[in-house]
Amino acid sequence: MIDEQRPDGPYGHVCWAYDDPITFRRHAEAYLTAGLAAGERVWYVTPDEPESVLARLRRVGVLADALRRGAAEVVPLDSTYAGDRTVDPAAQVAAYAAATDRALAAGHTGLRVVAEATALVRTPAQLDAFARYEHQIDRYMRARPFRAMCAYHRPELGARTVAELASLHPESNVEDLLFRLYAVAPGEGHAALAGELDPSQHKLFGTALARADLRPTEGELVLRATGLRFLDHRSLVHLDEYAHRRSATAVLRTSRPAVARLVGLLDLPSLRVEVTR
Repeated sequence: MIDEQRPDGPYGHVCWAYDDPITFRRHAEAYLTAGLAAGERVWYVTPDEPESVLARLRRVGVLADALRRGAAEVVPLDSTYAGDRTVDPAAQVAAYAAATDRALAAGHTGLRVVAEATALVRTPAQLDAFARYEHQIDRYMRARPFRAMCAYHRPELGARTVAELASLHPESNVEDLLFRLYAVAPGEGHAALAGELDPSQHKLFGTALARADLRPTEGELVLRATGLRFLDHRSLVHLDEYAHRRSATAVLRTSRPAVARLVGLLDLPSLRVEVTR
């Protein structure tokens, strides 16, 4: 979860589900304004007519000034993402990496984007591809100065689709989201788990793991779980099976000694628990 008053969040990768477009616009403008204050170049990626968005942003003083000097830009959705609207995850990460490099070369501290991406996740194939992209760009953000607010219109997509997307973000405004699977900084493992994994989350957890597509390093998949408040035995079985399919050992780093005892009782050969402080 994130503080509604700080839509940038501590990580900078935010899933913003909205019902009311006016409220979303207010948070998007605050997010972009925070980026300008940090010296970043900012983009507003929108499916709407760019001129109408420009007219609205020019009424916000700091954004109007940034638009004049090129520090802010309104970018059509079709020119940022694939024309067929089924994203190629690796290609999209590369495109934002190149845009981030251009921002740095121009003297900015990084690139910050608000992307209204509802149109990119309407079909099952689009959703699967875009969710995979969400985790890949999250990994990129851990190493490079790129931030993004990914916005989704909840009434159009439904709660399940929003949950599948939000669960792959470190920060979200989705109040009933129980767990998150997201990237960590280089050298800190392969991913982090936070929140709660109870029986109601088994299917969503399996979907998130599949889309994250974690790749072992020297036969291990290291998961930081110090932010995980609860997980049931079936979630541990999921992790064991996931690691086994990748010919790896999942290493779950947690501050809860009871998890290590439970793994011992379950006899899960592809899962090891490391208790940390």
